[in-house]
Amino acid sequence: MKSVLISGGGIAGLALAVSLSRRGFAPTVVERADGLRGGGQAVDVRGVALKVVDRLGLLEEIRAHRTRMRGMSVLDGDGREIHRSTESTFSGGRLDSEDVELLREDLVRVLHDRAAAEGVELVFGDTVTALDRAEGEDGAFICFERAEPRRFDLVVGADGLHSTVRRLAFGPEERFARHLGMHLAIFSADNFLALEDWQLWLREGEAGYGVYPVRGNSELRISFGFAGEPLPAGRRGPEAQKALVAERMTALRWETPRLLKALAEAPDFYCDSMAQIHLDRWSRGRVALLGDAGYCASPLSGQGTSLALVGAYVLADALTRSGGEHRAAYAEHERRLRPFVRLNQALATENPGGPASEDSVERAKNAIALDG
Repeated sequence: MKSVLISGGGIAGLALAVSLSRRGFAPTVVERADGLRGGGQAVDVRGVALKVVDRLGLLEEIRAHRTRMRGMSVLDGDGREIHRSTESTFSGGRLDSEDVELLREDLVRVLHDRAAAEGVELVFGDTVTALDRAEGEDGAFICFERAEPRRFDLVVGADGLHSTVRRLAFGPEERFARHLGMHLAIFSADNFLALEDWQLWLREGEAGYGVYPVRGNSELRISFGFAGEPLPAGRRGPEAQKALVAERMTALRWETPRLLKALAEAPDFYCDSMAQIHLDRWSRGRVALLGDAGYCASPLSGQGTSLALVGAYVLADALTRSGGEHRAAYAEHERRLRPFVRLNQALATENPGGPASEDSVERAKNAIALDG
């Protein structure tokens, strides 16, 4: 039974853990946070990714968590409606499709609960600090911030855009990140706009926001977006980021003052630059990268969740086919997944500041066969 350390307890890491456990591997997931991360935006499970969650036995469960949007309004800077649609939304695409939009935290909870039921070892409040002999013949020896060092047969970095495993195994982030000229901030608030299954999107100049209700219309999820260079090192803490976001958004009108008040009080604020990750290889020795750590497409693509789910399934399948021989498995994983990643990363740059075309999205979300 091959032991696999998975760094990162998000969608990619937990999906891989479930897939590997069912195939006779012994996965351990280590997550820096003390528990499951709440908050975040609605995410989409689309195309071939729906087949992945179906094969994991989770399709009906994630459908039970789907959002129930009836449509959206696009507003000008003064809050006047300039476009309305009951056929699609910017966040979830066409409302008549089989795609499933749900909150990120709900999808993570579903995957976590299934991993726990499968007996996966789940470690919270710790992180990898060093990789030793990761290219050797007798396994990789991993040092942790809190736990004692341990040996694993394989190591997978599923720890996001700012991956620690990628930095340790491949080098600094700056070598692989491509900034897309935008920033995104997301937070929760009470539904003080009294929205009922309806999204609002406002943009003026190089800034704007989206607002939509969740949890039976009891809460709002608010996303602020604005153009700019990567965040300076001195403004990466949450309070400094809130101040920066407020500076960039304060010129907007309509309900902006109330939204900025909610920003200041938000308990689950997240902010980051929109960037992609590009590497020539996703593996080195016994270490492989998965999801945003290896090939982040950015939220602008609308496909990050599907990339994580499909990538996890393909990696688990490749390891199974190779009998756990990592060199062959990692090569097979890249051969099968790279064309899919390339098409989905292109969605983020096809129409800067707006959604990609429906034809491009349809082509990208189905551009891989799960069975090789």
